[in-house]
Amino acid sequence: MTEFRHIKELIRLKNPTVRLDEWPVRVRGGLQIVCILEGKFEWLIEHQRHVLYPNDVVVLCPWHGYGSPTNTLEIGSLAWLTIEPASFEPSKELFLGEWSAIAEAEQKLMGRLFMTQAPMVLNNFKWVCDLLQRIETEVKQAEFAYQTRVNQLLDELLVTIVRQLSQQQNQRRDFPQAFAQLEQLLRNSLDHPWTVEEMAAVVGLGSTAFTEKVKSFSGFSPLNYLINIRIAEAMKQLRQTAKSLTDIALDTGFYSSQHFSTTFKKLTGYTPGQFRKRGTQ
Repeated sequence: MTEFRHIKELIRLKNPTVRLDEWPVRVRGGLQIVCILEGKFEWLIEHQRHVLYPNDVVVLCPWHGYGSPTNTLEIGSLAWLTIEPASFEPSKELFLGEWSAIAEAEQKLMGRLFMTQAPMVLNNFKWVCDLLQRIETEVKQAEFAYQTRVNQLLDELLVTIVRQLSQQQNQRRDFPQAFAQLEQLLRNSLDHPWTVEEMAAVVGLGSTAFTEKVKSFSGFSPLNYLINIRIAEAMKQLRQTAKSLTDIALDTGFYSSQHFSTTFKKLTGYTPGQFRKRGTQ
């Protein structure tokens, strides 16, 4: 598919007999979405054993491995799509490429969610299997503007997976657990311009319900809670590093050193410079 260089694979496989030594556990590369269509498959996905049934969906980052613990491809049918992002590594942000209409900030958030929660199994998620079928049909029929339509469907597929992931994860745990995972994600990405909507998406809630839960749980609004985390990290860097105030401000998510200084003094009673001097006395 030379017209879709970002699609590494788009394959539908029907396996009528057991095939030995044909499905080893290995890293296949790319952002991969696998749909079980028929049959029952027992796989190791990043060292975790999973039993998969029709309409189950597996989502893997480029560095994740999966396959049969006995190297056997069982009887059944499956389909998979492998997207080759322009950039996506454990140490790099997700950038899908110019073909995607998803906003760059949303791509980065998507990448962070995949890195913290993938590999993932979404159970009984037929909508993804249907989207894969629609993508296959568009590619095969090659009707007017099919390239545009395929790229739109790819975006829809990824957005649908992220939303379902958030909802499914939220159903499996109580809010304190979800909030703890969100806090860790925030601490790892303080330079990202987080919005309430993005934070709510991480735990699978609407922004209104999320805001109410955060206030009830922490006593702060989501944005004020985020500011407290940023200030705590700034205090740590002021004590332990020789970074400039501007670098610390940008590293912890403030848009300028003035904004950082004003907020820091409001919450601590000291300017960043005064705080740093106190720590060296």
